[in-house]
Amino acid sequence: MTNPLFNTLFIMFFVGLYIGCNSPKPDNTLKPNRPNVVLILTDDQGWGDLGIHGNERLSTPNIDQMAARGIQFDRFYVSPLCAPTRASLLTGRYYLRTGTSWVSKGLENMNPSEITLGEIFQSQGYKTGCFGKWHNGAHYPQHPNQQGFEEFVGFCAGHWNNYFSTTLEHNGEPFPTDGYITDVLTREAINFIEKNKDDPFFCYIPFNAPHGPFQVPDQYFDKYKKLGFNDKDAAVYGMCENIDDNVGKIHEKLKELQLEENTIVIFMTDNGPNGQRFNGGMRGVKGSIHEGGVRVPCFINWEGKIPQKSISQIAGHIDILPTLVSLCNLDPPETLPLDGRDLSPLIHGDSMAFPQRLFFSKKSREVIIPDGATRSDQYRMVIENGDTMLFDMQNDPGQKHDISMKNKEMMRSLATAYGNWIDGVTKDYKPDDAIQIGFDAEKNTYLPAHESGFSGDIRFKEGHGWAHDWLVNWVNTSDSIYWDVVVDQPTEYRLHLLYSCPKENLGADLEVSTLGSSAHGQIQKAYDPEYLPSPDRIKRIEVYEKPWAKLDLGKLAVLKGNQRIVLRAGQISNGAVGEVKGLELVKIVSN
Repeated sequence: MTNPLFNTLFIMFFVGLYIGCNSPKPDNTLKPNRPNVVLILTDDQGWGDLGIHGNERLSTPNIDQMAARGIQFDRFYVSPLCAPTRASLLTGRYYLRTGTSWVSKGLENMNPSEITLGEIFQSQGYKTGCFGKWHNGAHYPQHPNQQGFEEFVGFCAGHWNNYFSTTLEHNGEPFPTDGYITDVLTREAINFIEKNKDDPFFCYIPFNAPHGPFQVPDQYFDKYKKLGFNDKDAAVYGMCENIDDNVGKIHEKLKELQLEENTIVIFMTDNGPNGQRFNGGMRGVKGSIHEGGVRVPCFINWEGKIPQKSISQIAGHIDILPTLVSLCNLDPPETLPLDGRDLSPLIHGDSMAFPQRLFFSKKSREVIIPDGATRSDQYRMVIENGDTMLFDMQNDPGQKHDISMKNKEMMRSLATAYGNWIDGVTKDYKPDDAIQIGFDAEKNTYLPAHESGFSGDIRFKEGHGWAHDWLVNWVNTSDSIYWDVVVDQPTEYRLHLLYSCPKENLGADLEVSTLGSSAHGQIQKAYDPEYLPSPDRIKRIEVYEKPWAKLDLGKLAVLKGNQRIVLRAGQISNGAVGEVKGLELVKIVSN
């Protein structure tokens, strides 16, 4: 049962202001010495998933060379999970300020009032493109096209179901692809770079590998199987080597176009490894607030402009935005208050201008659960499952010895700092996670099952309600499925239910209703397909992929303001309605 206190404290920001009211205004007058930027982010690739970090059986020569010829941040921190890291990277703010708090069920969505790197670069005359996994909101106005990226190829969910010749999205429209997904995204990014080679550009490439499902071409998988790895690790390392090959392609294209000396290239990852494997002896993996869950690679290249050096001071994802603003000589943008710092003094050797600081991590989406950590240059304070621990990271990098009882003053100081930080980043929570619809410029809207609420015996197919999950076990007429929405202006939609249903369960009468309006339909066509073939190397934990039928439920008029769109069954035939994937809202435009 949902805790009322949790609802009050935790649900954040989702009724943010329309982005146009808060975005920086475009300025096509460029200052000189404004370099291009290529920002590469990988998904679930840990600190130890690179050859340069001591993984002797993994081949990543291009990324290793990138580290060797530029800036290496030795203590670079992110959030424990995907969407929170992305929100902080894009905004320069701890994710709890941005409306993002988890990885699914709408909790990955970022407040549209946040000012992103895309908007900052776009407002100052740059061409902007995003190629890969967005994971900070699929609905207008949280979509990348409304968050500063004029070109978007990829997907907005937390993961994708098929990595081979799949259908992605191009600026809101389905986009059929040919080839392996990381190769496809690289190809699209390179096309963007070539198209804009004579203009300043910001190219954000958030690859989705090596996140599961674990799919990778044979040539990569077979190589690591022959080295004795199990199927999962062979797939992960194969995906990492494929990423490395594509990083090499990007560098080669910049060299071919003679853009190396005018392009900043950043490589980083979004959290610790997605499983137990080599990670430099650190404690923790993805999802953990220990060192191994949040310490990741970060390398910066700018040929001839920044030195080759390793930086030991702690830094993190929140620092990328202010650092790029400085390195690119941008006019100071109007943003919400930043948590990050400009790292350029460290990059150029002025450590005196960069005093020591604390870095904070949060494990759980629940604000009322205190689990989290404070990291200083020397210590890591951890609150986990009711235990409070302190580790000397300089003398005990593997976190084997809790010294909290021996150093109570330091423990108390870091714990107090953590408590003050939590109070600060959560003070602006807003108790509403409604989906925003009914905008003039909005395209058709999709309300997925994984963002719904439901009652009775209905449950998720897989269980977690991650992206692509659907609803099953609808067996009672008293049960319902619903989506909370906030409507910008009165809008009329035609509704399509995405469903599957075996022949024996045909006949369910369905109604969709909201304030003052309803639509009806009956499931009369059986559709019970098999799962699509999946080239997974191991059995996935996510749902598999299958096609869905569409049922036209007629027209629904929604009024301005907050309301709930509710799906009910007035009659159920033979014990069950069928399975529900989501509800499409196709806007009816009056002439």
